[in-house]
Amino acid sequence: MNAEEILDREYLQIRASILDIAAALDRQDRADGSVEDNRRRELLQRGIAILATDSADRVAQVQLLFSREYDPNWREV
Repeated sequence: MNAEEILDREYLQIRASILDIAAALDRQDRADGSVEDNRRRELLQRGIAILATDSADRVAQVQLLFSREYDPNWREV
């Protein structure tokens, strides 16, 4: 498929995903209280910023953003 065909096929799903994200952030912003773990909200904001770039490897960047650092002793834990 070419770029236009991919956009035609995926546009509605992408639009729905963006609306879901916007709604979740709006609900949090309108909710009473505050978030004690601002790191997670900052990670979400950084992920959104990555999506707004023209980079060809956005999925890899977002995956790394939300991944834990490698622990060579993970089997021993």
